[in-house]
Amino acid sequence: MASVRFLAVTAAGLVLAGCNQPAPLYTLVKDPPPYRTQQNGQWIDNEDYAMDAQGFRVDKQGNRIGTVDIPGKTAGEQSNAMAGFYISSIGRNAPGNVMVPSEGAGSGAGYGPGSANPVPGGGMPAPSSVISPGPASSLGPGATGTPTPITPSSTPTPTTPTR
Repeated sequence: MASVRFLAVTAAGLVLAGCNQPAPLYTLVKDPPPYRTQQNGQWIDNEDYAMDAQGFRVDKQGNRIGTVDIPGKTAGEQSNAMAGFYISSIGRNAPGNVMVPSEGAGSGAGYGPGSANPVPGGGMPAPSSVISPGPASSLGPGATGTPTPITPSSTPTPTTPTR
């Protein structure tokens, strides 16, 4: 009994000692900004690219670097990943068609003999000719005796206390 009290007092002492740890001072170490300002006021990012007032990278002439004209790139495309789905913000189904697979998408890994998606007429024999069913006795011996219940019985089993 004394050992249980000793362990309880030791555990309580460790818990209380852990509560008095000093908190780190996050204000002492500041992260550097993702850009620096030159003397002329120009912002330079961490990879030495000049930046404009909105934070975009610009070249020596002041033109933005790496911008993509999304409406220009997608003009004339009729595919739409949401085609046919109802969109509540516009109150109707999304227009367009779902994209068709690219050329050659029906070949390569995942197609052909031995895959889950065999090519029609792939030359595979029917499963019944490859795997013959074994004899009925190959399943093993039949179950004998009284089945063991999965749920515990409602009457408790008496146990003897240990000292």
